[in-house]
Amino acid sequence: MAAGHDRGFLKRNSLGIFFGLIFLLSLAGQAVAGWHAFNSEQAAEGLGTLSFVRYLVSSDFAVDVAENWQSEYLQFLLYITATVWFLQRGSPESKELEKAGLESDEDQKVGPHADADSPRWAAAGGWRTAVFSWSLTLVMAGIFLASWTVQSIAGRVAHNETRLGRLQDPLTWTEYVTGADFWARTLQNWQSEFLAVGSMAVLAIYLRQRGSPESKPVGEAHTSTGVEG
Repeated sequence: MAAGHDRGFLKRNSLGIFFGLIFLLSLAGQAVAGWHAFNSEQAAEGLGTLSFVRYLVSSDFAVDVAENWQSEYLQFLLYITATVWFLQRGSPESKELEKAGLESDEDQKVGPHADADSPRWAAAGGWRTAVFSWSLTLVMAGIFLASWTVQSIAGRVAHNETRLGRLQDPLTWTEYVTGADFWARTLQNWQSEFLAVGSMAVLAIYLRQRGSPESKPVGEAHTSTGVEG
């Protein structure tokens, strides 16, 4: 019974478990590869190297991780909010063309329109329903802002270490976040995220992946909008 229960749990949560595992493996791989690359650069310049633990708490590792996290969460933040109002005819990533906007309470099953198994805050009304209605956006925005802040602080430390090695004066936080180095690192991530999301929304109009909820059914018309496989 216990083994069957465990298998049931794994099946019901396999998507989250899969991405959680490959995230941890990728982060570990990034840490090891980044540590070797950092120490190689340090040795080439005649500078001291770091132990693996010291590298994990260094500004170099922190900025590399944070700048990717902030761009990913910005991508989803914009995607979640943009798809409320913006539509793409024929894309399964878009709502149906007549449903632009926040939709009615009845459509969203809030307040008196909530079902018996609806989340408690969806049925509560008032500020609790208002907060719950935007909770996904609020959390995504919070994670984006936190990781952006970490990127800016760690990036400034790493950048100033390089400047000091060149006998240049360090930059203040304001000088760094308004400078070219910060925005070059930031925008190179943003542009790739925006391209990927836009490509997915448009390519899914004409292309298919059988069995995927991110694709329309194989035989669905190209003009069908908001239909998932």
